[in-house]
Amino acid sequence: MTIPVGEQAPDFELKDNHGAPVRLSDFRGQKHVVLLFYPFAFTGVCTGELGEIRDRLKEFAERDAEVLAVSNDSIHTLRVFGEQEDLPFPLLSDFWPHGNVSRAYGVLDEDKGCAVRKTFVIDKEGVVRRTVSSGMADARDPDEYLAALDAL
Repeated sequence: MTIPVGEQAPDFELKDNHGAPVRLSDFRGQKHVVLLFYPFAFTGVCTGELGEIRDRLKEFAERDAEVLAVSNDSIHTLRVFGEQEDLPFPLLSDFWPHGNVSRAYGVLDEDKGCAVRKTFVIDKEGVVRRTVSSGMADARDPDEYLAALDAL
């Protein structure tokens, strides 16, 4: 079961694509967080989604929001993916222990071994204010995240 709107988002610590630790609680009281789970680096839909976020990152910054993208890929895979696609926001690796954070958020597809396509818009106090999801083959619309941030 995914974390419902109105609940506190579970804190976590994951390493980013450069090996630096990132904690959700680091943003508490300072920035909203768009926590975007995606299945796999280097796949068409995921690359397109993250590329659109990259191209619109200024709009997220204007709303005092940090984008954190999480997959179950290794740090090394995410480093190459981030460099190849010029992704300037943290790509977090939920690789080992495999899928622990994805599982805590209720978004791990155990059969496929990857996160489903789901986003949590989290306010500065760490509360989930909106979720956006789509099927594995369908991209999410960043305008939904921006509208949720505008409502905060």
